[in-house]
Amino acid sequence: MPHARPPDRFGERGQATVELVALLPLVAVLAVLLWQAIVAGQAVWFAGSAARAAARASAIGSDAGDAARRVLPSRLEHGLKVERSGDDEGVRVAIAIPSVIGASRLGTVSARARLQDQTR
Repeated sequence: MPHARPPDRFGERGQATVELVALLPLVAVLAVLLWQAIVAGQAVWFAGSAARAAARASAIGSDAGDAARRVLPSRLEHGLKVERSGDDEGVRVAIAIPSVIGASRLGTVSARARLQDQTR
């Protein structure tokens, strides 16, 4: 009669570690995507702030580009575009969204603000 083997109590030893190691790349990708979303949201926020500062400067006859640049952190100044529209249309500010991986830009966000001319 063959001997019956006792149940293998150690067969699943390390299974949780293997599953964790298998999931680590997914967790890393999700963390990078979340961080990129935060950076993009911050760029949108700063675009609005820069547009309001540029509109205030434009309303009193100052340089709108300098005012927008002063509001932005240095990493967002690269790719800044400030356009003053005629006929009291206000100021449009565009900012490039930086990538969290590499030195590329992912796109552009823009904001528009308008104040009445205060020099008249």
